[in-house]
Amino acid sequence: MSPATWQELESVLSRPKFGRYISLEERQQFFLDFSETVEFILNMEFRTDICRDPKDNKYLELAVNGQAESIITGDQDLLILHPFLSINIVTVNDFLFNK
Repeated sequence: MSPATWQELESVLSRPKFGRYISLEERQQFFLDFSETVEFILNMEFRTDICRDPKDNKYLELAVNGQAESIITGDQDLLILHPFLSINIVTVNDFLFNK
């Protein structure tokens, strides 16, 4: 995970609409627990602006800098780029059932 993707995850899960599903305290505990297990990629040398949604470039950058094999997403702005360099960009179904 990069600092940029961590910040987005925090921002999204802090939205009030998630309070219907999980309490603020549970979300805070999730971040505490997750922060102890996640690997942060801090050396983000590779940069790109290829994605038609500029907010999604951070996921491509993380995948390249973290040497990922795949990005699993439902985001059409990312899926349309499959493959990106040597990285597969696939849906959950494709990842699980079409290996």
